[in-house]
Amino acid sequence: MWQWFRNYRRKKILATPFPGEWVRHIQNNIQYYHHLNREEKKRLQDLIQIFIAEKSWLGCNNLELTDETRVIIAAHACLLILALPNAYYRNVESIYVYPTTFFPPNDSSGFFEVSTTPVRGAMPTLGEAHHRGPVILVWDAVKRETRHPEHGHNVVYHEFAHKLDMLDGSADGTPLLTTPDEYQRWSEVCSQEYLEICDKVEHGKSTFFDDYAATNEAEFFAVVTENFFCKPASMKRYHPKLYQVLQNFYRQDPAMKTFSNAY
Repeated sequence: MWQWFRNYRRKKILATPFPGEWVRHIQNNIQYYHHLNREEKKRLQDLIQIFIAEKSWLGCNNLELTDETRVIIAAHACLLILALPNAYYRNVESIYVYPTTFFPPNDSSGFFEVSTTPVRGAMPTLGEAHHRGPVILVWDAVKRETRHPEHGHNVVYHEFAHKLDMLDGSADGTPLLTTPDEYQRWSEVCSQEYLEICDKVEHGKSTFFDDYAATNEAEFFAVVTENFFCKPASMKRYHPKLYQVLQNFYRQDPAMKTFSNAY
């Protein structure tokens, strides 16, 4: 009965035309959208409509949520699942949006956060993904990173990658895969890449990925997801095996779509 009601409700949601103003918000802010074909754009719009309608949204610290805020956040989150057989982020019920960097409480157990430094605790934070709770985002960081994907940072991709990681019940850097061979390949490639970046960070060597990727396996997956969608051509060139396992998981090839290191 619940599944019937959910499907009926979603049909009603999708019966409403996608607002033209929403399309403009996406076109003006998300470069990757312009590389999608017509069918992909339509699927993304459907995902966005359902995502916005089904999730609970809260503006914090006097932030007034607008359609632009919801659409840009939803679009980035839904780009991750564009080609996945998904349940519309069934483990995401709420999205809390702060206007600017905030300070979480010292007791930060139970969630992953993106801080302005790798140090945890009462540090300025750009986003959090709670295992059995909300996704928390900072709006000015979302806007800034949306305009400059070439920097390789996107807090929405980062936090929702954590949520995909958590779908199997644990945040360990390995999302739900489909076959034993996929798990084996994922383990081989990601373990090697993770250990290499940890070694480079420990010895002060430069890395393609942000040093935050060396925090733990879960943060590694979130950081490489950011780069997979923000700088796909460069990632494919410098980390082809890692790019391939992410391509197999997300069922997308953004490097092929963009044909540019600038994105």
